[in-house]
Order: sequence, then structure tokens, then C-alpha cells
Amino acid sequence: MLTLTENASAAIKSLSASIPGEAGGLRITESPEEGYTLTLAPEPLSTDAVVENDGARVFVDEVAAVTLDDRVLDARVDENGGVGFALASQAA
Repeated sequence: MLTLTENASAAIKSLSASIPGEAGGLRITESPEEGYTLTLAPEPLSTDAVVENDGARVFVDEVAAVTLDDRVLDARVDENGGVGFALASQAA
């Protein structure tokens, strides 16, 4: 299952604060043409896997869930306040 670093959890919580309601989070989808796409979503789709960590919620579509099963999502905030996400392999 995808895991989140402390930095990713903090960034996702901050970004999700702009979504009305309590069920929102970051949604990750995967397509052959575009690779991974990250969007804010008000709630998960019925087919999404939901990853929760320290109040952060990530909704992973069924295609991405397979390829992200052994990955860690990290985040970095740049000097202008922009957030960048990166994937790494989980430590064995």
C-alpha cells in the first residue's frame, strides 16, 4: 500500500483545507498517456483505495493502486510556497 511521509501528509492536509467538507483529499490517477495525475477531490470514488495518515487523505484510482503499492509519497515546499510531490520505493 502507498505510504506517506510526514512532509507529504502536512502538504496534503494544507492543500485539502481548501476543499469544503471533511471528506476531501488528494486523488492520484494513472493513464498510459499522461502518467500520474494529482488533483484535489471532495471525496473518493467508490473504486478508489483510500490512504490516510495523520489526517491526510489520498485517493488512489484502481490502476494507480497496483503500481503504487510499494511506493512512498513525499512532498517538498519551495521558497515560493509551491508544493512538489515525488515517489520513491519503500525501504525493504
